[in-house]
Amino acid sequence: MSTIPINNRTSALSEILSHGQAELLAGWLSEMSGSTRRSDLMKDAELRAQCAQFLSLVKQALDAGSANFNSSAWDAVREMLSSVSRTRAEQGFTPTETATFIFSAKRPIFSQLRQICKNDAEALATEIWTATQLLDSMGLYTTEIYQKSRESLIKRQQEELLELSTPVVKLWEGVLALPIIGTLDSARTQVVMESLLQAIVQSNSRVAIIDITGVPTVDTVVAQHLLKTITAARLMGADCIISGVRPQIAQTIVHLGINLQDVTTKATLAAAFKVALERIGLSLGRDGMTKIEPRKS
Repeated sequence: MSTIPINNRTSALSEILSHGQAELLAGWLSEMSGSTRRSDLMKDAELRAQCAQFLSLVKQALDAGSANFNSSAWDAVREMLSSVSRTRAEQGFTPTETATFIFSAKRPIFSQLRQICKNDAEALATEIWTATQLLDSMGLYTTEIYQKSRESLIKRQQEELLELSTPVVKLWEGVLALPIIGTLDSARTQVVMESLLQAIVQSNSRVAIIDITGVPTVDTVVAQHLLKTITAARLMGADCIISGVRPQIAQTIVHLGINLQDVTTKATLAAAFKVALERIGLSLGRDGMTKIEPRKS
């Protein structure tokens, strides 16, 4: 590499980005090899474009006269790193691979700094320290944004899974079924309640069957969540039936002293469906569905 003249008004790093950017870019891309480069998740052309854009934005920030990554001169760099971190979190990059996007630039930068400051040890130490502080700050910022993006992505996926795991099924005109699979917690109960109430309003149903066949255990907390859902449904004008009460769950409910006396419970969904039909004035027999005539007084 030929010696780069250092302008007194700019740093050695700025000079590298002005006159040796092509060599720096090649060295940086060479450092990002193997699993870190992840060619299976990102094309080489896209990676090269990101690196070139990053070096250009860093040069602009340095030319503005600031080596403080938190200053306004680095807004564009922070915005780009935020975009890179969020995109890589969605693409499946690991935190290490995302941070290495920045840290892998150290070796080629330091190599060029040694070339242009080889006759001045004090200047070399100053330039390397400045570059180290900048790169470390950017690497930590990238990791922080990546982590926030992953947490947001996981939270969104959990919410979507909750919605998918609480489907409200229309069994008959005026009869809904809500099969619950897995454990009920406060967050899921809220989703269950909202889904059920919305379905009751949309279908104008009079009976809702809450099937807990897929609930592994029922404790005081789960029972309270069920009671809240039943109460909310009643306020909307729909009666609730709990089905899927297995022997071990019945024993647990009795042992815990949970009061379900005013709630109709059935061992199977079929039995609950039969009761639900009776409540809307229908009867299911061998000859099919028949309407139950009200008793004459």
